[in-house]
Amino acid sequence: MNPTTLLGMLGGVALLVAAIYTTAEDVTAFVNVPGLFIVLGGTLAATLISYPFKEVVRVFHVVLIVLRNERLYTQDDLEEIIEVSRLWFGGDILATEEEMETIKNPFLRTGIQLLVDRVPLEDVQELMEWRLQRLKAREGAEAQLFRSMASYAPAFGMLGTLIGLVNMLKGMSGGDIAYIGQGMAVALLTTFYGILLANLFFKPIAVKFERRTEQRVMLMHLVMEGIGLIGQQRSPAFVKAYLENFIAHYEDELRQSDVEEALETAREEAARESERQEGR
Repeated sequence: MNPTTLLGMLGGVALLVAAIYTTAEDVTAFVNVPGLFIVLGGTLAATLISYPFKEVVRVFHVVLIVLRNERLYTQDDLEEIIEVSRLWFGGDILATEEEMETIKNPFLRTGIQLLVDRVPLEDVQELMEWRLQRLKAREGAEAQLFRSMASYAPAFGMLGTLIGLVNMLKGMSGGDIAYIGQGMAVALLTTFYGILLANLFFKPIAVKFERRTEQRVMLMHLVMEGIGLIGQQRSPAFVKAYLENFIAHYEDELRQSDVEEALETAREEAARESERQEGR
């Protein structure tokens, strides 16, 4: 499990429960099943209207991804790229194919396979760029689905509030205090549920998933640059210096503009390092 995500969710719920227990005389007053059904049912209905069914079903898959402790094997990929560059630079195609079988990153393995199959480097880079853009589009749409749910939930909370107020006002004409109280509970708690679900679950999941996508995009840029250097027959020392400089300077800078800046900086420093080695 992802410790930070789990800790954040459980901590938020625990803080909320503690606040209710320490301030409310009757904690069951914060439980209103009809109000919860209004918020959850309305949010789900609006989501189904907005998105295809198969995308809505993937909501559960995204939640599992966010909860799972998925780390990026950046250093492992770097070492595999350097080893492949050493074999490729030495012209050992057979050893390169054998090394390729041990690579776990499918994106890296695909790039190396295309090089081994003698696909032109421009076509390899074009295909890898297409896959990167497809990943960004797909995962961006999945994160946007949760952002949509985060906007729907408070809206249906307000709708439930209006329903509760109408019932409450109707009950006032009959003087039934119990009926008035029930209507007021629905009116207040639906807004409470909508805000809670939007800001403690839907929106944080969207942000977490977007952050994960940014990290994967950075790693894919790293792999693409490595494949490009291998295809250009650059020396293993240059590849190593280039990619290590990229990771060292911009591993935590994940915005697209920073990635491009990282690549440019890495090229310059790798070139200087290569010149120093050649001058020895």
